[in-house]
Amino acid sequence: MQTVCVTGAAGFIGFHLCRRLLALGCTVIGIDNLNDYYDVKLKRDRLQLLEPSAQFKFFHVDICDQAALQEIYSRERFEFTVHLAAQAGVRYSLENPRAYTQNNVAGFLNILECCRLFGGKHLVYASSSSVYGFNTKVPFSVRDSVDHPVSLYAATKRANELMAHVYSHVYGLPTTGLRFFTVYGPWGRPDMAPFLFTKAILEGTPIKVFNHGKLKRDFTFIDDIIDGVIPLIERIPAAEAKADTTLRPDESWAPYRLYNIGNHRPVELPYFIELIERYTNRKAICLPVPMQPGDVPITYADVIELSEATGFSPRTSIEDGLREFVTWYKGYYGL
Repeated sequence: MQTVCVTGAAGFIGFHLCRRLLALGCTVIGIDNLNDYYDVKLKRDRLQLLEPSAQFKFFHVDICDQAALQEIYSRERFEFTVHLAAQAGVRYSLENPRAYTQNNVAGFLNILECCRLFGGKHLVYASSSSVYGFNTKVPFSVRDSVDHPVSLYAATKRANELMAHVYSHVYGLPTTGLRFFTVYGPWGRPDMAPFLFTKAILEGTPIKVFNHGKLKRDFTFIDDIIDGVIPLIERIPAAEAKADTTLRPDESWAPYRLYNIGNHRPVELPYFIELIERYTNRKAICLPVPMQPGDVPITYADVIELSEATGFSPRTSIEDGLREFVTWYKGYYGL
């Protein structure tokens, strides 16, 4: 693995992936538009940790800018792309739906076209556990139907999976989609529960406890996520033989794969809050509220396919992971 393009390089997962790839001796081309969906300072501070490396080259480019993106791909000619740039957030999609179709659909099409036109060997891209929508069977499996998303964000991520399948089937472009399950850890996103709850508890302000606390989430620590992504970059999917009648719904005659990447251990929301209270040594002010539109009561990843493919086995408990996050948060903000 010589050179890897990482879109969303200043984002949470993108930053950690770039840092690991650089530590492995790879050359990394980072692309990010540094939008203001959340504090841009956090994104710039992440970049400051990457930019001292001579093996890291950063382009301040929007993936929706087709011409600028194609110029980078035509000049750099990297073989592997990990596409993590997207408009994130389930709740924000209720307020600003066009940001999702522009970034997550049109922007993803630009990435697919660049990989097709400029000889990409493999495209790994971020999907989301949100695609499971109203599914009630747990744990969620890539073999399950995902035809009933409950947010526009989820719908755009499912659209990415279908678009990737077309490019794999029609153009032979190898693609691998990763359904991430609630990723958290140091340098995490400010719109996610670990960050929101830690901030509120330390500041003594109320936290909204959706569905009156009757929620479970498959929180996955960032180091485990990166451990799962790295071996997939060079694991280029091959097209299955058309005579094979045993294909699972997630498989295809095309060089196309989908994997869940999660902790496989759902955590109840009250226990999650209790842990943050323990590590901040503060008591939470909880405000029970109904379920948020677009939300689901549980996420729970079946990771057997990824485990079989790469040996993926998450090692970080929610206790250790949240302790590390709270320690980072207090250090970053000088508390």
